[in-house]
Amino acid sequence: MKVKLFLIIVSLFLSQNFLFAQNCVSCHKAVTPQAVSDWQLSKHAENGIDCSACHGKEHNGPKNIDKVLLPTYETCNQCHDTQVNQFKKGKHAVAWTAMKAMPSIHMQPMALIDGNKGCGGCHKIGIKSEEEIKKLKSEGSMFGHASCDACHTRHTFSVKEAQQPQACQTCHTGFDHPQWEMYSGSKHGVRYLLKQNGTLPADTPAPTCQTCHMSNGNHEVRTAWGFLAVKLPMPEDEQWAKDRVTILQGLGVLDPQGNPTGRIEAVKAADVARLTQEAWDVERNKMIKVCGDCHSENFAKAELANGDDMIRQADKLMAEAIRIIAGLYQDGTLEKPESYSYAFPDILTFHDAPTVIEQKLFVMFLEHRMRTFQGAFHSNPDYTLWYGWSEMIRDLQEIKELAADMKGKKQR
Repeated sequence: MKVKLFLIIVSLFLSQNFLFAQNCVSCHKAVTPQAVSDWQLSKHAENGIDCSACHGKEHNGPKNIDKVLLPTYETCNQCHDTQVNQFKKGKHAVAWTAMKAMPSIHMQPMALIDGNKGCGGCHKIGIKSEEEIKKLKSEGSMFGHASCDACHTRHTFSVKEAQQPQACQTCHTGFDHPQWEMYSGSKHGVRYLLKQNGTLPADTPAPTCQTCHMSNGNHEVRTAWGFLAVKLPMPEDEQWAKDRVTILQGLGVLDPQGNPTGRIEAVKAADVARLTQEAWDVERNKMIKVCGDCHSENFAKAELANGDDMIRQADKLMAEAIRIIAGLYQDGTLEKPESYSYAFPDILTFHDAPTVIEQKLFVMFLEHRMRTFQGAFHSNPDYTLWYGWSEMIRDLQEIKELAADMKGKKQR
């Protein structure tokens, strides 16, 4: 009797959900037909996961659109807790925090940030607190609060789509992180794209972004060097240690005496650097293991070491440029902005730096230094040389000449 009653209850529940879903579909086929088509193609539809599972049941017609719930990562966590827990440990989860930690972010048009037309369009993948979401909604932001749909495009939420390198292309491209261009032009990327279009057999070994950075489907995406390619402890190489101190001072993480500043807490919160040797080693060893599926361990270690050396070489150029501008502040040739806490240029002000020479420094750091080491680690020699190292050489020379000209004008 109890079993029969249970089956009746389940049957009623499923039938109600079915009717609710049918109501959503019948209306949205007219309003947003392609969203319905996406859902009908999805594993959700195949497994009876209807609209209410993500959007709630309060919205049931055009008169109460305000009642619809828009999902967050916690919505996905109801069924996909393994992937969500992995995601929360990786760098994508702190993307929103990292963006908001930038010192001049408040100076940008909000359409770029909270409106997702610039930085926010990619950094929205990061987790936002309840307070942040409430604030966004109070300011009129209705969308872009989720995370998982950045890679698993709604409403199909396809695993197969998210496994393709093109899923990473929207965000990992352009000025400071052109990993898509580097990867797709590398031998790794060329082989995979030829595999996709059928030129190479389907079983051809060819790595994707996910092969290296999401091994075995692990959503904890991290790298050894982190986004800024700085780490602690300092290297044994004295010159490199000196150069890295200068760069950390330019980032505002160390003061002129080399002591940590309050900004280091933002670096920790945004997880943009490895702050212990152990944390760095964990990620490096993961990558050596991944590379070992196709290459010998000696080859993998040598290639990664070459990437490390490109950071060392780039840091030498970068530090010299930072010291030149710090020297201009010191001798009064260049007025130090009041917003700068220390006697170093703040390279995280980006294009909001007040003078041409300081903006040149920002481009040298965020575009050309990035390309120097990112190109090396993504096996794209053209990016490493011509879009990275060569441009840094030219940047430094231009900064030297601009500084000399400014000093000459002051003396006259």
